[in-house]
Amino acid sequence: MASIKAPSLALLRAFSPVVRSETLPWTARGCLAQQQKVHFSSTESREKRKGNVKRDPRITQIRYHLQHPLTPRPLRFSRNRYLRHWTIHRAWMRYQDKLRNDRQLELERQYNAMSAACEELRLIDHEGMTAEDRVRLGQSQKANDAGETGRLYRIAMRKNGIWNGVPIEYARIQTETPARDGWNHAWTR
Repeated sequence: MASIKAPSLALLRAFSPVVRSETLPWTARGCLAQQQKVHFSSTESREKRKGNVKRDPRITQIRYHLQHPLTPRPLRFSRNRYLRHWTIHRAWMRYQDKLRNDRQLELERQYNAMSAACEELRLIDHEGMTAEDRVRLGQSQKANDAGETGRLYRIAMRKNGIWNGVPIEYARIQTETPARDGWNHAWTR
């Protein structure tokens, strides 16, 4: 079996980037240097040509608040202090959840009450009586009263004139930030 020879030091020196001498002419070296300097994006060169750099104000605000000297360092808690913090935070979240559920139940109760009131309006005739009330009192349902049943409900459900106060163009979705252009005072119908 033949033993493997260790590579000679001359071979290592020939391929080592530290020891290798420049064998390229100066023109080729210049081309390589220029190729290595070229960026993938043309943004930097375009900004230099224009002279003014347009920065996104949101990025500026984020950088300002993250790197501002008065910004406190992030909290680092010991194990016991972290456990206390987590317990208080969890209790606060449970309290907020309870408030949210109570609000939701109250809204549901109000909705059900409004729905029941609308149903009563739908069944009431022009004299304020339902068909069950008439049967209980022994009164007969008149033939012309059939069209009058639910009249108050129909009036309550009308949507006439609800947009007279504010132009429909201003009914936009609520967002966290105001619109780029404010109220248009020159608008006319």
